Amino acid sequence: MSLRFACVFLILLSVLTLAEDTPKPGAAGISPWTPDDILSAENASQWKISPDGKWAAWVKSQMDKDKNGRISNLFLTNLETRKEVQLTRGTETHGRPDWSPKGDLISFTSTRPLPKPNPDFSRSQLWLMNPFGGEPWPLTEFVRGIQGYRWIDDDTIIFSAQEDPALFEQELKKKKDTTRVVDDVEHEPPVRLFRLAVKDKKVVRLTDNTDFIESWAVTPDGKKAMTVHGQYLSFAWDHKILPRTFFYDFDKGERREIFAGQRIVPMGLEPARDGSGFYAVAPYSSDPRFFTASVLLVHFYDIASGQSVKVDLASENGLGGGFESTPDGFIALLAAGVRFEPAQYIKTGLAWKKAAIQGDHTRNLFNFTVSRDAKTLVYEHSTASAPSQWFKAVFDGGQLKQSVQLTDLNPSFKSRTPAKTEVIRWRGALGEDIDGILYYPKDYQAGKKYPLLTAPHGGPAGADLDSWEESWAYAHQLLSQRGAFILKPNYHGSSNYGLRFVESICCGKYYDLPVEDIEKGVDLLVAKGLVDPDRIGTFGWSNGSILSIQLGVVNPDRYKVIAAGAGDVEWISDWANVDFGQSFDTYYFGKSPLEDPELYIRLSPLYKMNRVKAPTIIFFGTEDRNVPTSQGWIHYRALYHLGQVPVKFLLFPGEPHGLQEYAHQQRKLEEEMAWLDRWFFKTLAAENEAFKKESPLGQALRRKEIARVGSKLGAEAKSGGPLIPEVVKRGKIEIGRFEVTRAQFAAFDAGQAVAPGTENHPANNIPFEKAKAYAAWLSELTGQVWRLPGEDEVASLHQSSAGENTLDYWAGYALNPDDVRKLEAKIKELGGGAPLLKEAGSFAGAGKDDEALIFDLGGNVAEWVIGKDGSGKKMGGSADRPADPRAQPGSA
Repeated sequence: MSLRFACVFLILLSVLTLAEDTPKPGAAGISPWTPDDILSAENASQWKISPDGKWAAWVKSQMDKDKNGRISNLFLTNLETRKEVQLTRGTETHGRPDWSPKGDLISFTSTRPLPKPNPDFSRSQLWLMNPFGGEPWPLTEFVRGIQGYRWIDDDTIIFSAQEDPALFEQELKKKKDTTRVVDDVEHEPPVRLFRLAVKDKKVVRLTDNTDFIESWAVTPDGKKAMTVHGQYLSFAWDHKILPRTFFYDFDKGERREIFAGQRIVPMGLEPARDGSGFYAVAPYSSDPRFFTASVLLVHFYDIASGQSVKVDLASENGLGGGFESTPDGFIALLAAGVRFEPAQYIKTGLAWKKAAIQGDHTRNLFNFTVSRDAKTLVYEHSTASAPSQWFKAVFDGGQLKQSVQLTDLNPSFKSRTPAKTEVIRWRGALGEDIDGILYYPKDYQAGKKYPLLTAPHGGPAGADLDSWEESWAYAHQLLSQRGAFILKPNYHGSSNYGLRFVESICCGKYYDLPVEDIEKGVDLLVAKGLVDPDRIGTFGWSNGSILSIQLGVVNPDRYKVIAAGAGDVEWISDWANVDFGQSFDTYYFGKSPLEDPELYIRLSPLYKMNRVKAPTIIFFGTEDRNVPTSQGWIHYRALYHLGQVPVKFLLFPGEPHGLQEYAHQQRKLEEEMAWLDRWFFKTLAAENEAFKKESPLGQALRRKEIARVGSKLGAEAKSGGPLIPEVVKRGKIEIGRFEVTRAQFAAFDAGQAVAPGTENHPANNIPFEKAKAYAAWLSELTGQVWRLPGEDEVASLHQSSAGENTLDYWAGYALNPDDVRKLEAKIKELGGGAPLLKEAGSFAGAGKDDEALIFDLGGNVAEWVIGKDGSGKKMGGSADRPADPRAQPGSA
């Protein structure tokens, strides 16, 4: 098109450092953390190494906005070349991959539709696929889903599942009777072991037990098994009748009980690689009734002798993480405070010798799997300030060597700056050392005092580790970039520190020791001059919420805000309504409410809500069985009734203790951040629900900050000095808010004619060399570095011309090349040099809520940038061109 009225002008960058130091878009630290970064983060798990040690199958999962839930798919990684192949796609759930003994098939569970769907069948079935090509096919079409499975040989799989529906259940279904009878052990289908033939899909029942197999393992030849059987449906509530453990010899048809008369309840079983016996991981507590607070120990059942022995781990803290058998013993992650200690145990007879594993990443190794020959280890590594990735290493002589990274999870995190973290220690309750993870505020400056949020973990028998732990419940990065410290204390009662520490808060000390620990941690940070004592708040989920609520009661003058997710305030009703009420409440308080109701009243924060001074936001799922939803109502009604503090209560329909839907996780984060912004950071006014931010009113309010000198856009270089462009910040650079106006350019070039009334129109018909000269003049005038932007620096800002001053706007519709040609004559009728130009800023600006608006990058006049070859290049839309560059005559 010959008419190029709005000839190219420039947009300028003012850089506070030298131009060559300016980071390029995509470099670390450019983009702020967003809720979606946290919610949609990729996670890798369930790694299985192939029999030949050359491949690993694994699961990548993440939340999906469209599904409004989590999706998981299978991936295959070549351990030699690190090439990664996605094996399954879509929004179904795929998991629990395993290799056939020959390594030519991968089995996995999936909710993908069966070829012939049947509404009576379980959504989850066992599938097979050739990992090197071809579509998966279903191996099972069962009414009940498989609970666990293991390959025995290339044609045999052993699995556990509930029995098919009995007549009683079938009749209820016919009646559409969904009534639930609590603890109806008589009609609960037993869980048994079965053998499945891969070729003909024939199923054989291996056990005829009438109880419920909860965990199991089989010898490599599939001839013997160890099983743990739940005896009733309320074990979690009272720990009264212990599960029973059995040894099966399928060839002989024999079954005998193991650990009879002992308080050993295995929660994980692993066969010895040589088939000589089974390892059993079981909790141990000194309490005669409850396993509520415990450490994990390892026992070994020797088949030949029929003996069981406790393995000496040579660690008073017990197991902390993973456990896998090896040809000569096993590898385990031992509990070690804020980290795990990887260790190898070599078996000789019925004794084991411990050797610490040394080498790459062992300080922060959190999950692992080992090859069949134990020569390759695949493991997860992270820190609280370094996102998780998986690595492969050679395992040789107790050393991890030649480690290589296998995954590239969450590549967008490379353009984010994680908060600085450190492990700190202070003297807490009982004069004992307490560890915690401290997250620093973004752009921390020594000598400056910052706000602090305490973030106690759930449990209480949990622990905060020096590992990457970002979630909808604890979004540390969002709080750090708001300028706060976050303290995550491993208070008394936490796991990973040994039996004495985890049991220390039983029998009435549930609140006392943890609260003192947290308070003394806060005291330390205040005494060090890091924290402003008048800006301290607290938040958490589950037990973290319970402790946050108590902090607001015990020290109401210190804690200025509380965000409480799924936390208790009234313990009598909790005892009966939670799935583990007797084993939790009676253990930690020392008595049940039937024995001492006054104790429960005394310990319940509900009756001290009149002390609370902190604005409080409360979150609960409506189907929570860990902390009953009624606790949220009680908490809310008490604060509402007293009327002393602002309070808000959010219920998430259908959600259990942990939120499952993306929309609910997102809403929780948004509401929590808004609450903290308003009441703690003091950066957010009360929201006006009738006000739409992107409305014309919203734009008008945001335009109030635009710099002007009289009626002219821009600022004075100095008082009374020449008119220069206003700049706004984008990342670590500053960019002109508007295209340079005619009045601004005339201050540099007195020969530039400015017709009355067009002072704020963009300068046009400016050659590239003159644009560079203008930037040099500004640099000399201001003492700052002004320049034209590089093409890559502003590419993301020029992505769309929709809704801007382009030829589409003047035509009133989206143009095609033929229409553009036909409009040329009509445009000429307007006369003048650039009749389609408008005053800078006539159209809506661009910028997030926390960013200043930038105008006209997609229209009015195009802009000069420096191309990759150093020459001048025009970018952006203009008034005489269609919004879609493909609609320009002559374009490809």
